[in-house]
Amino acid sequence: MIAENENIVEADGSTEVEHAEVTEVDAVVTDGDSAETDGSVEYPVEPQADARRTRTVRRLIPALLAALLLASAIFAGTGYFLWYRADQRANTASADVVLTAAKDGAVAMLSYAPETMDKDFANAKSHLTGDFLDYYTKFTQSVVTPAVKQKSVKTQATIAQAAVSELHRDTAMVLAFINQVTVSKENPDGSFAASSVKISMRNVNGKWLISAFDPI
Repeated sequence: MIAENENIVEADGSTEVEHAEVTEVDAVVTDGDSAETDGSVEYPVEPQADARRTRTVRRLIPALLAALLLASAIFAGTGYFLWYRADQRANTASADVVLTAAKDGAVAMLSYAPETMDKDFANAKSHLTGDFLDYYTKFTQSVVTPAVKQKSVKTQATIAQAAVSELHRDTAMVLAFINQVTVSKENPDGSFAASSVKISMRNVNGKWLISAFDPI
């Protein structure tokens, strides 16, 4: 009886051992999903959910970059039209005003006749400013007026070409080519003179005036 019980125990023990071994192997395979021949377990590097998120992010990156590039292009284009083009138009308009003021002032300075002399000189001085205005006033009074009266000098100036060479907020420079025809008692047929001048301009209370007139 004792032997039979031991056999039973052994049989039961053997059964339990075999059952335990199977359970252990199942647990290893279930936890690791794969097992190599040497008994080690290799776990996945990236879980399935993380892999999906990674693929989604990778697909979104090019789209985000494209959106950023498009936004930058739109911003640059808008800035060009709103700021640069506006500033360019403002500079062009200012240059036109300066150029017109310089040409009108130069013609007024160099054009006069005996019968309209006082009016001509007054008109010319309205285009001038600063020390140059003082110089022109004295020069016309002491030199030009006596010559006009005595010799009946009459001059007419025209602008052949002119351009703004410098333009700042309150100052500017204009280069001009001027033709001048002078008639007098001594020379009734008239004489022709061509000259190039550098006309300095200054903005005084919103009006561009000549501050210097230098031959070049």
